[in-house]
Amino acid sequence: MDLVAPVVVEPLKRRRCSECRQGPLERVIVEFNAFVCLDCADLGHLVFLRRGDTALTRRAREGSALWAVVVRHNRRRTRYERQGLLVEESALRRAEAACLADAEARARRRARDAERRAGRDAEITAALEAEILRLFPSCPSDRAAEIAGHASAKGSGRVGRTAAGRSLDRGAVTAAVRAAVRHVDTEYDRLLMTGVPRHQARTRVAPAIEAVLRAWRTD
Repeated sequence: MDLVAPVVVEPLKRRRCSECRQGPLERVIVEFNAFVCLDCADLGHLVFLRRGDTALTRRAREGSALWAVVVRHNRRRTRYERQGLLVEESALRRAEAACLADAEARARRRARDAERRAGRDAEITAALEAEILRLFPSCPSDRAAEIAGHASAKGSGRVGRTAAGRSLDRGAVTAAVRAAVRHVDTEYDRLLMTGVPRHQARTRVAPAIEAVLRAWRTD
């Protein structure tokens, strides 16, 4: 049977309990559009575990007969985001002891995982650099390395981290090179800083970009 954990809200404005009138409250349950404190909701005996330690969170949740998810509304992103869990204090103590006992082993595993990820990232960057030089054989090698490193930076969301970029799609690779040329070899950034709208600035620097790309395409 699937478990459905209670959801506890950290309100942006402190509220009072609709049953016992206690407040202002740091955390509440919302029932029938009314705010209820954790004591009245039978969750007052639980303790808060802030998100961040994956192993501790997993173990505390698995060891707690009753637990709840704590969320808070992010106005900028217009969504609720998880802040942590409410778990039984005894379950949290057991989880902390278990994490302390195997902390060294987990640290070694994290180090191995980080090394493997770094190796994969280096392979992605090297493959992208090689493809840039294949498509643009006259591109200076240091520029190709710089473009590849920038476009494939982990967590950047740039072309090199997309599926098209990792598969070395010709259009994606060319887009990464064009973007680099736009910022480094044209007056595009200066135009933006002087108030020129982005689409107008792109139109004005397009001929200069194409001139550089044509030169780099020549073997």
